[in-house]
Amino acid sequence: MNQVNFNTFDLNLVRVFLALWEQRSVTAAADRLNLTQPAVSHALKRLRDHFDDPLFTRVGKRMEPTAAAQRLYIPFKTCLETLRGTMSSHGEFDPKSSNRVFTIAMSDISESYVLPRVLAPLITEAPGVRIKSVQLEAEEIEVKLRSGQVDMAFGYLPDLSGPEIESMFLLEDRFLCILRKGHPWAGKPLTLETMRELEFVEVSVHATGYKMVRDILNQNEVERTVRARIEHFTVIPEIVRSTDLAAIYPASVASRLVDNGAFETLELPSIFPSINVCTHYHASFRSDPGLLWLNRFMRPLFS
Repeated sequence: MNQVNFNTFDLNLVRVFLALWEQRSVTAAADRLNLTQPAVSHALKRLRDHFDDPLFTRVGKRMEPTAAAQRLYIPFKTCLETLRGTMSSHGEFDPKSSNRVFTIAMSDISESYVLPRVLAPLITEAPGVRIKSVQLEAEEIEVKLRSGQVDMAFGYLPDLSGPEIESMFLLEDRFLCILRKGHPWAGKPLTLETMRELEFVEVSVHATGYKMVRDILNQNEVERTVRARIEHFTVIPEIVRSTDLAAIYPASVASRLVDNGAFETLELPSIFPSINVCTHYHASFRSDPGLLWLNRFMRPLFS
C-alpha cells in the first residue's frame, strides 16, 4: 500500500469508503450519499489510487472489501464518528428558534401511537421543529443511525443494542387479542388451545414485536386459521370491526379502541412476555444537544 499524503487526501472519500463498506454496492452507496453512480465510481478510483489497492472487488453482485480495506475500516469509522460527534455537540439547541427536522424510524403502529402524543406539545414547545417518520426493516436501522440518515428509532427493537447504541426506556407494552364488540368469543378465556378455534387477520412479520408473537405461536405449534394477511397494522381495527376475525394488537393502542366502545379485548396466555418500548440513537451522537433535548421532551409524554 502506498504512503498516503494526508495534505492531499480528500476527507470526503472517507464517507464514500464507509458507504461502500456498508452497502457493498456502488449504486446503493450513491443513493445513500445522494450522489450519482459515476461520482461514487470516480471516488472509488481515487481511493484505489491513494492506497494502491482495489479496496473493493466484485464477488457476484456484491463489492467485497480486500484485506487493505478491512484494515482501513475501523480507523475511518472512528474518524468519521469523532467528527460527527464534535460537530453535533457544537453550540446549543434552542427548541423555540430551531427549525431542525428529526428523522425517526418507527412502524405504522408506532406512528399511530407516538405522533398524536408528540406533535401537539411539540408545536407549542418547539414551533419550528419538524418530525419525519420513516419505516425501515429492523436490520437497516443500525446502519441508518450510524450514518446519521436517521436520528432516532422508536419501538421494541431487541436487536438494537450494544455499546454503539444509546437507548432510553419509555414504556412497557404487551399484546392483546382484539375482537369486535359482541363477538361470540368476547369474555371467554384465551388459551393456546382456544386460539386454534379463532380466525385471524395477520400482519406481515416486519414489526419485531409481532414477529416475537408469531415465533412463540410457531414454537408451540399453534396452527391458526388466517383469513387475511396484510402489510399494515393501522387498517386492522376496520377489518376487525366489520368481521368476526380476531387480531393480535399492542395493548397501548388497543386501549384507545376499547374506549370507543367498538371492540373487546382478550388477554393472551402468560407465555407471551411484555415488551420494552424505547428510543434508540447511535452513540456517536450522544453529545448532540438536539437529540438529548428530544429524548427529554418525549420521556414524560409516555411515562
